[in-house]
Amino acid sequence: MWAEYGLDWFDTIRVVVSCIVFYGGVLLLVRVLGQRTLATLSSFDLAAIIALGAVIGRAILGDTPTLFAGLLGLATLLVLQAVTGQIRRVRGASRVVNSPAVVLMAGSEILHDNLVRTHVIVDEVHSRLRQSGVRNASEIACVILEPTGAISVLKRGELIDTAMLRGVQGADRIPAEFIAPE
Repeated sequence: MWAEYGLDWFDTIRVVVSCIVFYGGVLLLVRVLGQRTLATLSSFDLAAIIALGAVIGRAILGDTPTLFAGLLGLATLLVLQAVTGQIRRVRGASRVVNSPAVVLMAGSEILHDNLVRTHVIVDEVHSRLRQSGVRNASEIACVILEPTGAISVLKRGELIDTAMLRGVQGADRIPAEFIAPE
């Protein structure tokens, strides 16, 4: 049936399985390397991702890519993305896909152990602080690396609702003076 579109059953299965394996591999690598891996891209990062995409695309589609193989690969990747989105909604299962939020600064203290664990460097934190209008460390209540790889800065002033810190690794290290009583 698929042969008239340039794909036999074996190639059809190979395209789908290749998509699943590469998708899982990319998810695994992002989990191992940390959520900052894809959060902000320099020109070098963008060039590397384009090259990786070309290599993965070629590996998925095989020696002689066809229109149908491309459409099948694209459909498989979109289905995997939708399934992953549904998994993210399930509380226990979401840990497989989502990295947890992590405190990078508690008050004016940089938590170097969390920086190392999340593959974030001090310069990235300082850059985000400047973007948030922070002029000195005394203005900071906490800095959090979000599951998306974005860095959030919470400034001193208003107390932080404990619900905002639920599930955030290292939240216990934020000085109590910045957290609203329950």
